Amino acid sequence: MSATRQRPFRRLPYATVALLSAGVLVAGCTSNTPEESGGGGGANEAASANDEPGETVTIGFSAPAADHGWMAGITEAARAEAEKYEDVELVVAEGTNDVSTQISQVETFINDGVDAIVLLPFDGAAMTPVALQAMEAGIPVINVDREFDSPFAARATILGDNYGMGVSAGTYVCEQLGDNPDAVVAEIAGIDSLPLTQDRSQGFADALADCGLNVDNRVAADFTVEGGEEAAANLLQAAPQIDAIWNHDDDQGVGVLAAIQNAGRDEFFMVGGAGSANAMRAIQEGNSVLQATVIYPSTQGADGIALARLVAQDKNLSDVASQEVPRQIVLNAPVVTADNVDQYIDSAFES
Repeated sequence: MSATRQRPFRRLPYATVALLSAGVLVAGCTSNTPEESGGGGGANEAASANDEPGETVTIGFSAPAADHGWMAGITEAARAEAEKYEDVELVVAEGTNDVSTQISQVETFINDGVDAIVLLPFDGAAMTPVALQAMEAGIPVINVDREFDSPFAARATILGDNYGMGVSAGTYVCEQLGDNPDAVVAEIAGIDSLPLTQDRSQGFADALADCGLNVDNRVAADFTVEGGEEAAANLLQAAPQIDAIWNHDDDQGVGVLAAIQNAGRDEFFMVGGAGSANAMRAIQEGNSVLQATVIYPSTQGADGIALARLVAQDKNLSDVASQEVPRQIVLNAPVVTADNVDQYIDSAFES
């Protein structure tokens, strides 16, 4: 892998410079060419200096294996984003769930002198030392989704909002059922041992409490179709009456919907999670219990590429007054319904 000239890089202090809550800010200000009008999501379409091609930069990209629709969407979106820029050369390492292999991939990027690295670690703690090596070598690292243990291991971090997902789902349920204090709410979580699942459940419970509701029935799955079907079957057998279900993940939601269909149940509505394309198509069609889904952006990899380009070219987000790219960006978790699905479906991942 050939690399362009490595840029000197100054590590920023620990304090976070800014926290943004909109993924469109990144995509809307960095493209080489302005987007066509009429698109979804409210992206800022004004041209800026960032639209002009700069010095060619080589960006190394590494992420876990695409064994889940969302993870596959991350890598696909990163590739698509890089193709928008004539000044970006993207080197994509093969997806892996082996920490030693991913460490070797980053070490190769360092040895080859890439200009920036976009890294979604399989294990944030385990990948922290090699990310620190890259930063010490003057190569800015953009940390995606799973955080490192050290604030010095990344120039910028892009995160989804797991707690916010739960809040969005719970708020939507409250809007639909808030006038029924006796409504029965169920939850199909992901893997309970993961902090992301715990954050999602906490956000959901907090939002429901705001309108006097709570989670009456809860089961956990494992982010797979098979696990979702099994968990949903157990839930439906245990709860003869349900008014609303929140399922944390649209991949496992394929199995959840299968279980619901097999049980012949339709007295409730369901809210999904993550924002898959097949979930959005079901929402468009309107012939199942799936009424909405909450996005956990699979565009994080694309945003990582956009930020890596800006950092490597010493540029800033054009829509903020600060002189440098923010240290951390937390993406929003919007609710997708039949009313706004057209705004989001084109950027959704396939389950």
